[in-house]
Amino acid sequence: MNINTNAWNRLRYSLYAPFYDLIGSVFNKARCRSIQLLSLKPEETLLLLGAGTGIDIQFLPEDVHITAIDITPSMIKQIDRCAKHLNCQVDTFVMDGQALDFPDEMFDVVILHLIVAVIPDPYACISEVARVLKPNGRVAIFDKFLPDNADINLRRKIANVVAGFFFSEINRRLQPIITTTSLEITYQEPASFEKMGYQITMLKKPTNDNQGEPNDKE
Repeated sequence: MNINTNAWNRLRYSLYAPFYDLIGSVFNKARCRSIQLLSLKPEETLLLLGAGTGIDIQFLPEDVHITAIDITPSMIKQIDRCAKHLNCQVDTFVMDGQALDFPDEMFDVVILHLIVAVIPDPYACISEVARVLKPNGRVAIFDKFLPDNADINLRRKIANVVAGFFFSEINRRLQPIITTTSLEITYQEPASFEKMGYQITMLKKPTNDNQGEPNDKE
């Protein structure tokens, strides 16, 4: 039985919502750095996917158009309160990050902070990100991943069950997820708590002229 479902995520993050910012703030330095690497431009359209309480909004410039989605209604309420407190306009939606209700090539930028290791189907999620991203659009991922050359032993498999129940998967590898799309890695660096596998990864969607089959580079 797979506990990592949308229904479970809705339930647990509804419980976490009141104190999510207190825990999530330990990653603020990495969140800020990830957003800085995007070099956001005025009037760009930006999607916060799996936005949680909207903790990233404080690090965004005022002149971008922000859309924030989350699977949990209580998180969306928190985002609305956050946006009101910061006096900024944010369009919010309760939405599944694995099946986005947006047209193709709608956004210049997508931010995935601490969601790729949480969402039940990261392959569906990254496919949807590639679909709604404009050509030359950028993606910022901040999360924890297992190195490609690391073994998944029995101890780690057991730990993954526990971690997955309460927070997120610890055995996901980023490269296989990305290579199912045309998105290209442009930059990577270790982030806060790097010994636990946290890293920042920047991706770019090729222009239509250059876009071909999914990236299968090693």
